Amino acid sequence: MKPSRDFRRFAPGVGLWLCVMLTVGLATTAVAGEPSAPSGPAGGAHDLGALLPLWSVIPFVGMLLSLALAPLLVKSFWARRYPLVALFWAAVFAVPFVTRYGATAGTALAHMALSDYLPFIILLTGLYTVSGGMILRGKLAGTPRTNVVLLLIGACAASVIGTTGAATLMIRPVLRANRHRQHKAHIVVFLIFLVGNIGGVLTPLGDPPLFLGFLHGVPFFWTLRLLPLFLVSVSALLILFYFLDRHWFAREAHGEQVRETGGDAGLDRLRLDGAHNILFLLAIVGAVLISGSVRLGQLDVFGVTLLGRNLLRDGLIIIAAVLSYVLTPHRIHHDNAFVWGPMREVAWLFGGIFVTMIPALAILKAGEHGALAWLLHTVNSPARFFWAAGGLSSFLDNAPTYLTYFDAALGRFYPGQPEAAAVAGLLATHADTLAAISAGAVFMGANTYIGNAPNFMVRSIAEEAGVKMPHFFEYMVKWSIPILLPLFAALTWLFFR
Repeated sequence: MKPSRDFRRFAPGVGLWLCVMLTVGLATTAVAGEPSAPSGPAGGAHDLGALLPLWSVIPFVGMLLSLALAPLLVKSFWARRYPLVALFWAAVFAVPFVTRYGATAGTALAHMALSDYLPFIILLTGLYTVSGGMILRGKLAGTPRTNVVLLLIGACAASVIGTTGAATLMIRPVLRANRHRQHKAHIVVFLIFLVGNIGGVLTPLGDPPLFLGFLHGVPFFWTLRLLPLFLVSVSALLILFYFLDRHWFAREAHGEQVRETGGDAGLDRLRLDGAHNILFLLAIVGAVLISGSVRLGQLDVFGVTLLGRNLLRDGLIIIAAVLSYVLTPHRIHHDNAFVWGPMREVAWLFGGIFVTMIPALAILKAGEHGALAWLLHTVNSPARFFWAAGGLSSFLDNAPTYLTYFDAALGRFYPGQPEAAAVAGLLATHADTLAAISAGAVFMGANTYIGNAPNFMVRSIAEEAGVKMPHFFEYMVKWSIPILLPLFAALTWLFFR
């Protein structure tokens, strides 16, 4: 299918979600007037999380269970009707939410559409488009040694161009190198572990949680102190991967053919076709950096504050993506098997996730006034901060989860102090706590497919290429739990006890 034609199946998903969230949100706000929460101890729209009961997260749980079970139990139905499932759970939450909280709910939905979902899709689409315009030409055989090198390159690149950029850039060369392999799902899984998550821990460019810390006063190069965790984790996973990949490689007939022809030859004879897209990739990275350093005013739309710097960022990413797509020869897209199917799936399913997770995030942001206050009260050591931030980041957006525990740490150690002074004190006397929050939010996003944006996208690209990937629960039971949890326990013992 031609990419241009396939795009017509992707764009409506984004457009419909925006229409649904904005129409319901803005219409409710316009009818009800200024946002206001129901009378209660919290009062005010910003205290919505203090008013929501814990059972309001049931639609979110339903959305997660649908992602986990439907592809396994009703595979053909899910393949054709997953947009309807996402819309169903969004409606189950949104209708009573708007009915009960009126304009406050409308503003929350509009905020989710304009400030969270749309920038999320713009960034992913930009990176997906630009990376799809580059292809490594030459002999690249999928031997265990070559795969280790590719994963290591991706893990190191993740802290420079972000986990999403590195994952979308590396997944296609990895799939192409292993196109003749029979067993390759494990290669994609380890790419999710290393490139889509752990590799992004060294700079604020690597993962959104660290960028939020940078915006709140954490120095740009402070995260380099997490290098020992990076080295231990990447080394352990690459060693395990090498022996696992060598085991499967030895059992395949293709392995004998590669050995006979000189398995790893050709790494030095590779060339990058579509190299002009590196400029567009750097432009996207630069746009993200600019959004954290410039001040351009703001625009208020029905109670939603849109920062000018974020609008500039999104506009630059869109321009970079359009130029990349237009200027990239069709033969590169064809050879790269570039289609919009993976982005279509991400757009629909994450639309449902973003809507239904509104109450979970609001309750967390309410802190001690919310239904999860008991959870925050039990977090009182670096080890607990590591597991609490990581546990929630496995299922929720890791950026607000990081910020929740970042604020909790400031409130615990420096209550009542201005943020600048509190952050300086945290860095000086409780740096291990901030390191635990940072590592937990970044590393444990690998625990599930929805823990971090690259995970789901990489899985979709791999499935589009014909790789039989594990389903939601299988990924956890077979891969993340037995491999990652012991690693995280070791990191706790080494760095956070």
